[in-house]
Amino acid sequence: MSVGVPDDGVMSASTRARAVLENIASRKSVRSYLDRAVPAEMVESLLRAAMAAPSAKNRQPWSFIVVDDRSLLDTLASRLRYAKMLAHAPLAIVVCAETETVLADGTSVRNGFWEQDASAATENLLLAAEALGLGAVWTAASDEERSAAVRQTLGIPDGVMPLCVVSIGFPSGSEKPKDKWNPAKIHINKW
Repeated sequence: MSVGVPDDGVMSASTRARAVLENIASRKSVRSYLDRAVPAEMVESLLRAAMAAPSAKNRQPWSFIVVDDRSLLDTLASRLRYAKMLAHAPLAIVVCAETETVLADGTSVRNGFWEQDASAATENLLLAAEALGLGAVWTAASDEERSAAVRQTLGIPDGVMPLCVVSIGFPSGSEKPKDKWNPAKIHINKW
């Protein structure tokens, strides 16, 4: 039995909090992977975590493209200058979102929060990867050049925008998390 876990097997609130906070602090960008496939149940866990994210008005505009085809990963690696690690990754998940939303009255309007919604889903995915012992790195795909490459390679339809390509695999290195705590970034009550 581990410390902080009662005999009935129910984890205490402080133990849960510590585990969550340790996972957040341990998250790191991992760009090198073992030659080992990510099991389907882990992929599902990643996607479940991503879909548990908050979204504006609970619209959940996200969609996810799971890429494990070697030729597609290689094509993305060759077309995305900051995602060369995809050439050695067994998996990528492309986080996308609908850029338009249909209101209750049937009117279609611009979804002004798609980037925030997809970002929240991405952070959940990255934290889940860390918790599962996987390595992952977020590479941007929402600017004109990169989104065009991702859209074309993966056949993303109009009205859906890729936010990022997350490269995922079992880490082959020993990357360490960065301590990003900076009290100078904190303002109390006003700037």
